[in-house]
Amino acid sequence: MHRITNTGRVNLGHLFWLRNLAIIGQLATIAFVEIFIGAHLPQPAMLLVVGLEVLFNGFTWLRVMQQRPESNFELFGQLGADLSALSALLFLSGGTTNPFVSLYLPSLAIAAAVLPWYLMAWLAAFAMACYAVLSFNSLPLELDYPENLFGYYRAGMWINFMVSVGLIAWFVARMSGALRQRDAALGNARQRLLRDERAVALGVQAATVAHEIGTPLSTISMLTEELRDAARTDPGLKPYTADLDLLEQQMTLCTSALARLRSHASTSGEQQTLGSWLKPFVHQWRLRHPHVKFECLSVAPADIHLDDTLAISQILTILLDNAARASPNHVTLSIAPTTFSEPIESIDFEVCDAGPGIPPALRGALGVAPVDSTQGGHGVGLYLAFSAALQLGGSIELSDIHEGQARGTRALLRLPAALAATHEQPVRERSIPSHMEKHA
Repeated sequence: MHRITNTGRVNLGHLFWLRNLAIIGQLATIAFVEIFIGAHLPQPAMLLVVGLEVLFNGFTWLRVMQQRPESNFELFGQLGADLSALSALLFLSGGTTNPFVSLYLPSLAIAAAVLPWYLMAWLAAFAMACYAVLSFNSLPLELDYPENLFGYYRAGMWINFMVSVGLIAWFVARMSGALRQRDAALGNARQRLLRDERAVALGVQAATVAHEIGTPLSTISMLTEELRDAARTDPGLKPYTADLDLLEQQMTLCTSALARLRSHASTSGEQQTLGSWLKPFVHQWRLRHPHVKFECLSVAPADIHLDDTLAISQILTILLDNAARASPNHVTLSIAPTTFSEPIESIDFEVCDAGPGIPPALRGALGVAPVDSTQGGHGVGLYLAFSAALQLGGSIELSDIHEGQARGTRALLRLPAALAATHEQPVRERSIPSHMEKHA
């Protein structure tokens, strides 16, 4: 089966418009040489050839409007029809003595740009055969002033050269641009595929680790329960009651994280409005980081739909956790539409901290591959966040904050959004732990 390309429709559209220009040029040339040069051409036959070109181009336009990719053989037929029409017109106007005989070359250059080599070879052989036939058999060009034939020939050669250069430059440049765009798209697809493969590998490792730590957590839970029972009768263990409570709390967080991992693996993302998703998410994150001074501000319409709140929650949790490690005294989450015009196409989630900023050595590697950070992490979470954002059709941008005396890091998550029918009020929440209120 012959190969079908997505860029073929663009090529066919180009051929349609080029054929329109060729038809206009042919009619103008026939009229010019008849009126100003005094040539006697077989007009009925030539106009019949031009009429067949117009009819063929009409069918080509219908084919272009179908917006279906066509095969290389279809393009081969289109270019073959152009060469046939050119050969017929040359046969009726002097054959190889016609200065426009070199118009074979632009058609062959276009064929070389859009067709595989074997189809190009067939077109080249067809053009050479037509040229050979025209060399031995054609209708002579009759002129009222044959003594001016050489001057007319030079003028025709000059016009033919300019037309050929323009056609080749325009069409080949457009095709080269389309090929460069295709190569760039293929490069981006390869990068996304590599990123997805890495993300899948990390996901498999995470599932393996989650399975392996289940037994140690059960052992720690059993030992903690035994120590709590012993603390009821052993005065020496009573001072550690608060530590045992903290240990149980942390174990509960670990087991709930494992439970979420299992549930997330068996369920798909859920679509929710911003208003119904934001409050539970903020509440859950504050429970995990009660010591962090945190502020959440949303000026986006609460009726905006989020396509996959599960993935969004995971991404924002990673970004907020990184911000909390960098500066536990200042973490903000701001939510706003990219533009306030209707309809809203995307929404920005901005996480800011007051930490030391992004080290210069890590700027180019963050989100591209797992890297060791200055806070002791390995960059796996941030790498997964970048991958998840791309899968949602969004992006993450990291930048330093330099606003007056403020310093820190800004992480901008931009995701597509859609409007729902309901309308709720914007959400604004502020959470400052009691032991930090006096410093607020």
